[in-house]
Amino acid sequence: MRTDYSIQAHTILKQYWGYESFRPLQEDIILSVLEGRDTLALLPTGGGKSVCFQVPALVLGGVCIVVTPLVSLMKDQVAHLKANGIKAAAIYSGMHREEILSVMGNALFDEDFRFLYVSPERLRTETFLLNLPKIPVRMIAVDEAHCISQWGYDFRPPYLQIAEIRKFFPDVPLLALTATATPDVVKDIQDKLHFKQENVFQKSFKRDNLTYYVVKESDKNGRMLRIMKRYPGTGVVYVRNRRKTMQVAAFLREHGVSADYYHAGVEAKERDRRQDDWMSGKTRVIVATNAFGMGIDKPDVRFVIHLDIPDTLEAYFQEAGRGGRDLKPSVAILLYDEYDIRQLKRNFTLSFPELDKVRAVYEHLCQRYHIPMGEGQNKTFPFSLTKNAKEMNMDVNQYYHALQILEKTGSILVSEHLRETSKIHFRMSGDELMQFYTEHPQWEEFVKLLLRSYAGVFTQYTPIDEEVIARRSGLTAIQVQENLKMLHENKVMSYEPKSEIPLLVFLENRVEAKYIYFNPADYADRKQQASTRLEAVIQYVTTQHTCRSRLLLSYFGETNSTACGSCDVCLSRQKQLHADKHRQIKDAIRERYSPKIMLREILNQLSDRYNEEDIMLVMREMVENGELSSQL
Repeated sequence: MRTDYSIQAHTILKQYWGYESFRPLQEDIILSVLEGRDTLALLPTGGGKSVCFQVPALVLGGVCIVVTPLVSLMKDQVAHLKANGIKAAAIYSGMHREEILSVMGNALFDEDFRFLYVSPERLRTETFLLNLPKIPVRMIAVDEAHCISQWGYDFRPPYLQIAEIRKFFPDVPLLALTATATPDVVKDIQDKLHFKQENVFQKSFKRDNLTYYVVKESDKNGRMLRIMKRYPGTGVVYVRNRRKTMQVAAFLREHGVSADYYHAGVEAKERDRRQDDWMSGKTRVIVATNAFGMGIDKPDVRFVIHLDIPDTLEAYFQEAGRGGRDLKPSVAILLYDEYDIRQLKRNFTLSFPELDKVRAVYEHLCQRYHIPMGEGQNKTFPFSLTKNAKEMNMDVNQYYHALQILEKTGSILVSEHLRETSKIHFRMSGDELMQFYTEHPQWEEFVKLLLRSYAGVFTQYTPIDEEVIARRSGLTAIQVQENLKMLHENKVMSYEPKSEIPLLVFLENRVEAKYIYFNPADYADRKQQASTRLEAVIQYVTTQHTCRSRLLLSYFGETNSTACGSCDVCLSRQKQLHADKHRQIKDAIRERYSPKIMLREILNQLSDRYNEEDIMLVMREMVENGELSSQL
């Protein structure tokens, strides 16, 4: 059976991805799932996690439920699967109810439908839970699985619902995947997901081709330019906030470096263009927040520079790991100063606001968006972080972290760009449209243009581009939008305009703020874990004695690794060892030297203790300095 599964897996890999063989550990993970075993896969960034669930899902047939919190990543993967002729769709907060029902219908009734991507908060909704047991689920995949562990750096309570949906499919294997997890988190993931038995596949996090440097530097911009001159090729510069991405990119362009910036606030099409320019090499350097990188597999990144210290080693390891995926030499360089350390500690303090302030933020949100008591579930609103924080006279960072805590209670969700493209779905059948044309002949040409331009609009919500429709119809984009709205109002179709601003989603009906429950012990535990992670980051940045690679690997449980020999700490130690050896040879020569003794005699005396070339080098230096006569 194992041989049969292996043959099928290789056939699918070749058919849909064009590869002849799997990367290390991929096939072992895939076969484990195909044999019906719950499996936890720890693969570093760029390790090919998606193939590990997509291939076995195609072998098993039926539908694979994929749980992931990364909306942009699920959209990207759905698009790639569709491009390869594989039917897939995604459900996430902010979607219209009719659109959700359309996707669920395809999962239920289309025998060729294979992948249903869902964000974790959707697992609790009535519509999803009512339809889920009817779907022919053959596999469950959980990406970013560390989010289920309260010991993880990104704990999300909606992930706990995954274990609840397993009861509908007791014999279906579950594959959990993550790029980074400490030993405690590895154990907790398996426990929370109700693994039948422990089963972990872990590839070493060691990256022999990636060299880590940490440099204390007051002139970060100047050092950054020197790094880019030293290391040819493309790179990424990570910074903490959006404004800084623009400032650093402008600085680089002023100094002759082809650069652009990227953050979640950039309009979707523009983000795609900038990413494509960087992927193709048209832009050499992308300056970005941590919104950049998920799912991006550019192999030839030669340097990753951090101008700000990340909050966790997990985040740093993933971001730095985007360098050198082609296995060629690359560098990950973190530049810092004392202010950065102070700022990191300040951010930690702000990230755990008093719980009364968190409740006050919840109350403000409910009042701000006119949510009546006992109502509001799945209501979605445009959202401005800075405006809302200002209304409460609250520090923006503190307000942001209060929102994150509310997200962890499962009350709300704040997400960027949930509708990056407009979508349509025809509600009228072909016969009903013919009747509509008879009654409203002025719409026939426009509607038929839509039907010619976009396939599948009767069976699912289909992305459209109003500007493309405008060019084809001779109308303006505004006129097209108005036409689509009119057709929506007349129930010819459902039209979902794109939204380019953050959205606030109320996941539950409004309750009195005092009933928003925070377990004090859990809150204290989480704060302590965050404090431990903070100290680990500070230790990594400030250490002068431990190999950078060894320190990172030890954090993730690999305690027997050897020194890399190439990071700044290892190079400093080698330099120091060389200096100590140089001093020892010089002292030994001085002890034996007198004008009456030939240097050759001293060389012979020391050659059994030191390398002869090293002795000669020190002797020449001493002769040049006048400490020895030149007689050899």
